Amino acid sequence: MIFAKSSTRTRVSFEVAMAHLGGQGLFLSARDLQLGRGEPIADTARVLSGYVDAILIRTFAQTEVEELAAHSRVPVINGLTDAFHPCQVLADLLTVQETFGPDLERLRVAWVGDGNNMANTWLEAAALFGFELRLACPEGYDPDPGVLAEAQARAPVRLVRDPAEAVAGAHVINTDVWASMGQEAEAELRRRAFQGYTVDAALLERADPAAIVLHCLPAHRGEEITADVLEGPRSRVWEEAENRLHAQKALLLWLLAPDALPA
Repeated sequence: MIFAKSSTRTRVSFEVAMAHLGGQGLFLSARDLQLGRGEPIADTARVLSGYVDAILIRTFAQTEVEELAAHSRVPVINGLTDAFHPCQVLADLLTVQETFGPDLERLRVAWVGDGNNMANTWLEAAALFGFELRLACPEGYDPDPGVLAEAQARAPVRLVRDPAEAVAGAHVINTDVWASMGQEAEAELRRRAFQGYTVDAALLERADPAAIVLHCLPAHRGEEITADVLEGPRSRVWEEAENRLHAQKALLLWLLAPDALPA
């Protein structure tokens, strides 16, 4: 497990998941590896492939994950990049299915906030499962245009500016911090840009009466979400966090022991 970015849920869920499955996880920060001293990613991939059964990497650039995968002989898992966060959305979808059942196509999902790696991955999920997705992002903070266009070609996906429009009738409301890791210098600028994009009780009232609220954490109470919504009866945030463990175990089984999965 290579971590160039700090982590709570990704590190602990994967390490515990591997232990539950009878394996062992190895935590490696960038400074623990020769990567931190300039060794090429391709060389690291070739070497690690001879030692381990799978590689997880949590880093900044999506190209680093792709280069690692291109030169690895074992599965490579994207534990987060600036572009995508697929392991989180696996847990999110599991949480949604626990609430509404397995049929995702009939649902309406809202995203409120930054068009970041989470927004991009929800776009990919909409393209795969065909559910309606509305994203409300301030101008200048849109998701990746290529990912957006591909999702719009395959599912009912809309990008809007008004959070109330995105949330209207939604079954699932999603948000994330306004300034992600590596964007700390932009925090004040982003706070101004995202005024009006807080998931609060008034916004939640516009959603479906059975709507749930998700947040990948960590949360900044009073910014992207209010404390009463985060801690309220519509929140599934803590179940969502726990589901990282269960989704990670399923992913590892699918990659390493597919015959152990039910037909």
